[in-house]
Amino acid sequence: MHFIRPWLRQSPLNLSLVIAALVLLFPRAATAEALLLIEADSGKVLEAENATVPWYPASVTKIMTAYVTLKAVKEGKLTLDTLLTVSPVAASQSPSKMGFPAGTHVTVDNTLKMMMVKSANDMAVVLAEGVGGSVDGFSAMMNQTAKKLGMTQTNYVNPNGLPAEGHVTSARDLGILARAFLRDLPEYEYFVHIPAMRFGKRVTANFNKLIGRYPGADGFKTGFICASGYNLVASATRNGRRLIAVVLGAPSATARAVKAAQLLESGFSPNAMSWLHPSPGTVGSLVPVDASPPDLHEEMCGSKHNRPASDDDDALIASGGGASVSFFAAGLQSHSAKASDVFASAPQAEPVLVYTGPTRTGAALIAAVAADAEKQVTAHRHGKKSHVATRKRGPSERAMETKRETKSAKSSGGNGNKVETKLTSAKHANATPPATAKPAEKTAASKSPTAKPAKPAAAAKTHNHQKQ
Repeated sequence: MHFIRPWLRQSPLNLSLVIAALVLLFPRAATAEALLLIEADSGKVLEAENATVPWYPASVTKIMTAYVTLKAVKEGKLTLDTLLTVSPVAASQSPSKMGFPAGTHVTVDNTLKMMMVKSANDMAVVLAEGVGGSVDGFSAMMNQTAKKLGMTQTNYVNPNGLPAEGHVTSARDLGILARAFLRDLPEYEYFVHIPAMRFGKRVTANFNKLIGRYPGADGFKTGFICASGYNLVASATRNGRRLIAVVLGAPSATARAVKAAQLLESGFSPNAMSWLHPSPGTVGSLVPVDASPPDLHEEMCGSKHNRPASDDDDALIASGGGASVSFFAAGLQSHSAKASDVFASAPQAEPVLVYTGPTRTGAALIAAVAADAEKQVTAHRHGKKSHVATRKRGPSERAMETKRETKSAKSSGGNGNKVETKLTSAKHANATPPATAKPAEKTAASKSPTAKPAKPAAAAKTHNHQKQ
């Protein structure tokens, strides 16, 4: 319902009315999930459901990666202007990623922004190696930090959340981490609520659909792997009161945004009957459950799905399907809006510029952005040519090539052996006849210019399909 988007942008009140309608319309699905709502200042638990059940964190892992990195900056061990280098290990990470070749230099500041907005797995490794010396060294730092903060159900194996044996957390522990980030790093919290970033010609919106759309939203991070479902740690502030919501195991990207909005809205709304539901205390006092994390792989990425789920899947809530939100305000009594429309509009903020190389300002910054844009164009062209040169030829193409080669051999006085040699060489080179190259180029234009690297060793140990 595209007609509803301009109306939503006119006033935060309009969006608040829609969110209130979402709360009424979308009851929580009966799927495996963990939910938590707490006050940021006090840690008081306002709502909890499966909050201490172990869970695969996926890319919400990067909250800890950012926390450890920014603590190192605050302690003077490095600065936001420090240049880090993309290593072969970083370049080999699975998507989502920036895709920079090994040897590329990026500042800590830009690396953090790329990691938090795009959920770039390669940038997480760049930070890990720059701060901890290696992925293993940084993971040890993450685990030491988790222990200090009281995250008793958490164990990190890598800095990006790609599937790995023993990489686990809980909604409780994520609530503790989010509180610590806001408490210990207030001067750096802008890293967790950047609405969008611009790299060269490409603009990427934050996967957290609440940022720039939900009134008061100011954090944190999304995550997805097949085994975990769709995860989101979110925060929002109204009238000086800040709440943190954790949603783990939602069936889609839109569903997790709606569920987080439901939790936040219930926390901000006055409830005269709250005395009937006494708080279970603070988030740190929640009793951990001794169990294995639920594996949602089949539910999220099984044979019933037409395609692998992704971290930015706009599918509607599984239990709601094509359901719509009816609301009565501003003369729109007869209209309705889908949840996907509520969260699909672009965030109303200028994208933050990110770039490779050292810190720049003014004309130098403009030149750096232009240089990155030119590299994107060059890489795209190279990707098209590579695809055309290596794509598999069909029987008709091979027959046409044989005919041309035979004709060429006869006209040059060659014999059958020369023709056979040429055909064999062409076959091994996967050469493509010029007559059929143009259609292939059209097809390649819509494909990514970056080839998929081999999966890292850590990811090979798991049964979970991952696409950040």
